[in-house]
Order: sequence, then C-alpha cells, then structure tokens
Amino acid sequence: MIENGTGLFTIGQLARASGLTVRTIRYWSDEGVLHPVTRSAGGYRLYDAGSVARLELIRTLRELGLGLDHVRKVLAGEETVAEVAATHVAALDAQIRALRVTRAVLSTVARRGSTAEEMTLMNKLARLSAAERGRIIDDFMEETFGGLDTADPDIRTRLRFSLDDLPEDPTPEQVDAWVELAELIQDPGFRARMRQTVEFNAADRGPDVPAGTSLWFMSRLVQLAGEALQEGVDPASPAAEEILNGLLGDADRAAVLDRMESAAHAELARFRELAALVRGVEPLSAHREEFAWVVAALRVHRGS
Repeated sequence: MIENGTGLFTIGQLARASGLTVRTIRYWSDEGVLHPVTRSAGGYRLYDAGSVARLELIRTLRELGLGLDHVRKVLAGEETVAEVAATHVAALDAQIRALRVTRAVLSTVARRGSTAEEMTLMNKLARLSAAERGRIIDDFMEETFGGLDTADPDIRTRLRFSLDDLPEDPTPEQVDAWVELAELIQDPGFRARMRQTVEFNAADRGPDVPAGTSLWFMSRLVQLAGEALQEGVDPASPAAEEILNGLLGDADRAAVLDRMESAAHAELARFRELAALVRGVEPLSAHREEFAWVVAALRVHRGS
C-alpha cells in the first residue's frame, strides 16, 4: 500500500484507501484540485498523507454539491468554507424554489388535463426567474402609476392594486393564477384601461379631499346600491334618480359614469381576484352587482 517505503501512494492505492474510483481521482487531479506530490520513475502520479486529507475535503465539498471552481478556491485559500457554503445555500434555495414551481406546474397540468401547448406556456411563465417576474410586475406598476403617485402618494393603497411574486412553495392554484395574471398585466389594452382607472381616481385629489377618499365614496355606493338591489329598485326609475342624488350630489354624472365603467370592468375585477390568489388571501368583494346597478342608473340619469 506504500510504494517502496517512501510513504507515498499510487493513484490505485489512494483509490482503495478512500473508496473513490481511480477515474474520479484522476479527473480531480487533471482539473487541478488534487495535485500529485511527485511522479514515480515510470511516470505514475504519487500522493502523500496530506493528499489523503485533501481528497477527503474535496469529496465532502463535492457531495455537498459545490462545483470544482469553488472547491479549487477553498483549497487555494481564496475563499473560506463558510463563504462558499453561504453562496451555495443561496444557489440551493433558488434551485429549491424552481423545483417547487415545477412541481406545482406539473400538478396543475395533471389536474387540468392540459394540452402540450398549454403546458408549454404555463411552464414558460411559471419558470421565469424571480428577477424576470419582478421586472414584469415593475413594468406594469410603472406604466399604471408612473407620475401619478407623486401627486397622490396613497393611491396604490387606496385602490388596493398590489402584486406579489409567486411564494416559495406555490400551490397549483397559485401557479394557475400567476400564469393568467402575467398574461393579463402584459397586455397593452389592459394596461391602458388600468391607467385610465388610476387617472380617474387621481383626478379629484386636492387639498380639500381627505386622504383615502374619492368623489364617489365606495362604502356609500355599495351600501345604497345594495339596498336598492334588495328592494328591487329599477335603475331606470325615479327612485333610482333619488338614490343617485344622495350618492353623487351635484357631481358631473357623465364623468362619474366614465370612472365607474372603467373601475367596473370585468378584467379589473379578475385582476384583483388573481392578485389575491397569488398572495394566498381571500379576494376582496368586487361588488359587481352593486357597480352594475349604479352604472345602469347613471346611463339612464346621467344628464339629470
């Protein structure tokens, strides 16, 4: 096991002592992470006791998943094991997140019986890196709110337009929601409609308007329209006209109707539902019936 009493090991003896294959040790040696201390007269690589300890460290680092570049830096003293471990933990976290998304995508595909084309699209959108998903969200938010939230800092909170990335361990439902949401917020038409809605809600902000309110008070609208629905009030009736008077006063009804039609758009309601699903919370009520009643009443009584 020791050649000629020199205390040196041949590569075969080192392999037997370590349990590794000759091929693996030769590869690591060729890659410069395990240097032979010398060569025999016949040209064979020879290693010493220090090589045995070095080989054990290499094997440990490789079993932890570190690449040879990191192993080489650790052995050369360019990086500490702690520094490399921290870097590797971050890389593993990213891999784990990607695997969780993959699992969720496959679960969704299996549950829905998706076609190959649907699966390809889902995988493409869901497997975007966190940075790429973040850019999609940032681009949308900038196009929607850019320049408006300077004059109206609380508008994003007031309108409850918030977007989150996929969680680290998404459910199939969250992957479904993210895929649909990503397609929606990249659509130029939807972005234009969303921008219009935000502009409507920013237009009536002024020094005399309390923070968190707008021209048409949402809670009041929902309350009055809800009562009208329960009582079966026809939006075209004189009773509906009285309700609008109590809700809007002398406001420009045509302008309010424009705002209402924008805010009540089905895509906007779906946007809110999808954003809530991605965040893992219950969607806020869209009050679609109440909005529809007010819109119908305004179309009849807009000039009153």
